[in-house]
Amino acid sequence: MTFQKNQKIQLEITDLGNEGEGIGKIDGFPFFVKDTVVGDHVTATVMKVRKNFGFARLVSVENASEDREDALCPVARPCGGCQLQHMSYEAELRFKQKKVHDCLLRIGGIPEKILSEAEEPIVGMEKPWRYRNKAQYPIGVNAEGRTVAGFYAGRTHSIIESDNCALTPPEFQKILRAVLGFIEEHHIRPYDEKTGKGLVRHVLIRKGFATGEIMLCLVCTSAKFPHRDEFVQEMKNIPGMTSICININAEKTNVILGKEIEVLYGQGYITDILGGLKFQIGPLSFYQVNPVQAERLYMKAMEYAGLTEDGAILEGGRQIRDVWDICCGIGTITLFAADTIRKLQEKLPDDQKNALSEVKIHGLEIVPEAIEDAKINAKLNDISNAEFAAAAAEDYMPEYLKANPDARADVIIVDPPRKGLDPEVLRAAVEMQPSRFVYVSCDPATLARDLKIMLAAGYKLRKFRAYDQFSRTSHTEAVALLTK
Repeated sequence: MTFQKNQKIQLEITDLGNEGEGIGKIDGFPFFVKDTVVGDHVTATVMKVRKNFGFARLVSVENASEDREDALCPVARPCGGCQLQHMSYEAELRFKQKKVHDCLLRIGGIPEKILSEAEEPIVGMEKPWRYRNKAQYPIGVNAEGRTVAGFYAGRTHSIIESDNCALTPPEFQKILRAVLGFIEEHHIRPYDEKTGKGLVRHVLIRKGFATGEIMLCLVCTSAKFPHRDEFVQEMKNIPGMTSICININAEKTNVILGKEIEVLYGQGYITDILGGLKFQIGPLSFYQVNPVQAERLYMKAMEYAGLTEDGAILEGGRQIRDVWDICCGIGTITLFAADTIRKLQEKLPDDQKNALSEVKIHGLEIVPEAIEDAKINAKLNDISNAEFAAAAAEDYMPEYLKANPDARADVIIVDPPRKGLDPEVLRAAVEMQPSRFVYVSCDPATLARDLKIMLAAGYKLRKFRAYDQFSRTSHTEAVALLTK
């Protein structure tokens, strides 16, 4: 059967793709249709046809699935931020658990029996809304010439106007409206990507959920922001406002933030508390956007690593001595591990405390600014048993092993970006012979690819668990434990 562009087709959605898009078949030929749910019967328009599959746009739902629900956000469909608001939360969690499971099965080549024994239930949220502690709003001008903010439509740089994202705290709306009002009142030009002219590119807002501290950062092409004193006076009266700054980005680029920061009010950072630890967060700091789920995920990573307040003992009763945290960012997991050791040490009788005094936690991260943040956070929490290095792991680890051929690690924890780990890092990890290898992942596909290498080196998958870190989106986090 052949299909033509703009042809109307009838589909029953029977499966979901990697990004949560529905899949329906006609005579065995699959079409991907966004904004649909398994069980939907829909009318769709053919958009593109390739050799083995096609893409179609949803026209109408003729018979809705029991898992379909109305999106909370009025712009959920055109906005590029959420992909799953039309899906019940129970169905979303099932999709995400299956996504991790299927990647480990198909990409990782891990047998179903092992997966079923190792798999723990996905950890969802009690309330999967208003969980984000950070938002970046592009600023532009609409067809009527009015200054607007919102989010980019999927795969475009067209702004979908929205000042009340259902994933962000309510106070972000108040702040954004105040900023837009000021820009309009004082005739300050938003940046135009096409011409490269204009001043204000983005508005960045961050909040420490535990402290209530709020940061407002304007991303501008210049630090010469008009009426800046008046702007600060107006914005600092917003409850919780702790820091106001300008980030200068004069480049013609899709990168949102530049490297230069000018502080207009406060100290240029806010603080938050995660797992009982304080973290200092600036405009450029990497910090998990969902602190509730991040704490749960990191505590599970500690459990998998054998680092709990009940003990730091490996199989066979051997004491943990060396822990490596690869891709450590601002040191969150590193400091969780160091703090766990410290708390355990405090519980021990005086004659046993020395057993943990030699434990070292090594944090490794490619971004120098993140390592500076990590050192600040270690000092902020009076942690002395953690050390940090700013280097690419694929360069640092092989060189470290050349200089220290007998080096071993008791535990290696990795938390790489979506692209996963470089093969050199995996080779070095195998050479360091950790008793436990804990992989924190933000992409199930690269998790599966990397675990396949570790399994080929003799490791075994013992446990894994998915975490819904980005509710109402298709993104899924997971943590896995491998042992010899």
